[in-house]
Amino acid sequence: MKSLNQLYTDMQKIPAKAKIFLLQNLSLMIKTGIPLAEALQTIENQTTNKKLKKIIKEAHLQVEQGKTFSESLKPYQKDFGDMFINMIEAGEASGRLEEILKRLYKDTKREHEIKTKIRNALTYPTIIILAMIGIGTFVIFFVLPNITQVFDEIGTDLPIATRILIGISDIAQQNGLLAGTIALILLAIFVRIIRTKSGKKMLSYLSLNLPILSSIVKQINLARIGRSLSSLIKTDIAIADSIIITSKIVKNYYYKQALVESAVQVKKGEKLELIFKKYPKLFPPIITQMVAVGEETGALDDVLSQLANFYEEEVSQTMDTLPIIIEPLLMLLIGVAVAGIALAVLMPMYSLTQSI
Repeated sequence: MKSLNQLYTDMQKIPAKAKIFLLQNLSLMIKTGIPLAEALQTIENQTTNKKLKKIIKEAHLQVEQGKTFSESLKPYQKDFGDMFINMIEAGEASGRLEEILKRLYKDTKREHEIKTKIRNALTYPTIIILAMIGIGTFVIFFVLPNITQVFDEIGTDLPIATRILIGISDIAQQNGLLAGTIALILLAIFVRIIRTKSGKKMLSYLSLNLPILSSIVKQINLARIGRSLSSLIKTDIAIADSIIITSKIVKNYYYKQALVESAVQVKKGEKLELIFKKYPKLFPPIITQMVAVGEETGALDDVLSQLANFYEEEVSQTMDTLPIIIEPLLMLLIGVAVAGIALAVLMPMYSLTQSI
């Protein structure tokens, strides 16, 4: 029976940095002629991630017993993904494992950089929004009750803005626990819904149709599709199989469905260019035109790689400018909120001084 520590380790995800470390070091050691089993043992001793260390240890033992590296990783498909394992399997079959590991290293590193840039771009707005919520909560629960007591003692007629603010404060004071419980229940229901097929479909639809967000979502998905398909096709994996593997790493429901349906059509002999044209909202003309060129010239993998580079650069530039766009809007929102509270509090005091 597993200990709690082992269960906790098994539940953890392997971070991108740990995968990058594995791929970089393994490709380098294989390039210098170090046997795979020995290289895995060296990485096992060097890695600090407990889960990856455990996996590499088991992979090292299985490789020593005659199994391939890809076979030893198949029990951990959820941790590495279909693309990772299929590319390694193709690399072993073709005798180009070092080259495939290097390509996986570059792809994983690039995707990690894009995710980091997105996360960094969203950090500032998130902090501002949380600060606004915190300040609003503090004012409602601690500041307004004291001011309300003063107004009650004065007994003057209050402006409608002040009455609304005091009403919100009173409701929060009397039903704060109930409101908090309801909010948590609604949040739990929302999380449960978005994990269902219908919920994912709804969320994907919104992300593809909301202003600003839609262009970012399309860029991210197109970059991921281009990069994945390019890498898989370069390893001599059949186009239909490459599309199926790519569909498993794409998060958006509509892109995922489009890829699954595309794989079926490709198996029937239809060109990828004509298939993508059926989804104009997902694949813009530049995609279909360049895919057509790639299919005609037999350089589809290179064309897809160029498209991936283009959209990754678009995502990078968007993330650089996003805080600049959002910051004025957030400042305006904060200004309006502060001004509203200030007016609601100061107007009765001003009326009182005028009447004296």
